[in-house]
Amino acid sequence: MSTLTVKNLHVSIDGKEILKGVDLVMHTGEIHAIMGPNGTGKSTLSAAIMGHPSYEVTEGEVWLDDIDILSQEVDERARAGLFLAMQYPSEIAGVTNAEFMRSAINSRRDDDHKIGVRDFIQKLDEKMAVLDMKEEMAERYLNEGFSGGEKKRNEILQLMMIEPKFAILDEIDSGLDIDALKVVSKGVNGLRGPDFGAMIITHYQRLLNYITPDVVHIMMGGRIVKTGDAELAKQLEAEGYVGLSEELGITIAEPEK
Repeated sequence: MSTLTVKNLHVSIDGKEILKGVDLVMHTGEIHAIMGPNGTGKSTLSAAIMGHPSYEVTEGEVWLDDIDILSQEVDERARAGLFLAMQYPSEIAGVTNAEFMRSAINSRRDDDHKIGVRDFIQKLDEKMAVLDMKEEMAERYLNEGFSGGEKKRNEILQLMMIEPKFAILDEIDSGLDIDALKVVSKGVNGLRGPDFGAMIITHYQRLLNYITPDVVHIMMGGRIVKTGDAELAKQLEAEGYVGLSEELGITIAEPEK
């Protein structure tokens, strides 16, 4: 079992503090959902964990088992077992999906355990079939000319191929129709097990109808203000953030334009 630990995390961007003391512990074998209104710091949390250079950690710690993640570069964090499925994946011309994924897999393996071409192709075909993806997607340049839904499926394909210890899924459901949402959820659910954990960042209950979380955290004002099981997400769906904020005695700040 591996553990991802966030302790008293404070993060600023352009001198403005966004995260104001986030505490979180998750283990492989668990799915955690992070929910909250716009502007509360959900995506900032994911960016800070993965090491986005625009986000300044001013206080706190992030540990992956005994590894001080905040002391590492982005590529080192990925090789240690972290994966981020981004809300807006970048396009990379000249690098095919297949080339990218094989390189990513082998970057986490020593020379004696690199994945060969035949084994890679077999695994790729299996995972693409799960996600109802056409074979041609493997040879297209990474995200270039992809629709929004294709980019999201491609992020999940990468996740299934790389098999990290922990995945952070930042609004992976945004812009998906119900059929695509079901396929993406099928991919994530297929990875559930003792060697994999996921942090799902979402606004809505609808994704959690297909990926049932073990733990739900509500973020407001740059902090986690309430934690519970899957029933908490259903309560939030019924009451809304305003109802929950009134229950907790918290004022929801309007996001800046």
